[in-house]
Amino acid sequence: MPRAKEFTVTIEDKPGALGKCFLALAERGVNVLAFQSYVEEGESLTRFVVDDPATAGEVLGKMRMIFEESDVALVKLPHRPGQLGRAAARLGEKEINIDYSYCGVEPGSLVPILVFGVDRVTGAAAALDELAAEEGSAGGA
Repeated sequence: MPRAKEFTVTIEDKPGALGKCFLALAERGVNVLAFQSYVEEGESLTRFVVDDPATAGEVLGKMRMIFEESDVALVKLPHRPGQLGRAAARLGEKEINIDYSYCGVEPGSLVPILVFGVDRVTGAAAALDELAAEEGSAGGA
């Protein structure tokens, strides 16, 4: 899971708007793996990664929502102290700038999914794959 499609959706900043969006995805069987949401200039901006990007795009289009798709780097690491720091440091060692990050959980487990919006997705995915392999061989997930 080194890279994925991320959706950035502009949602009206009013009660129930975020729930309406996520329930519409759920009705079509789309599982949200990770998300972040915040209000900026009177609108709620929500970034999320799903298990079925094609269906998510259809749902958002039918809802006439304003959204963009972009690539992000992902990594699954054992849930223990220092993992987020190691992932961020690894990207820094490779001269990859992190624009933003957030996390979620792998379905059916407690394994965290770290999402990084970066300036070089391919390089970030490779660096995070290396880290995940090292962590896996050291007794991690």
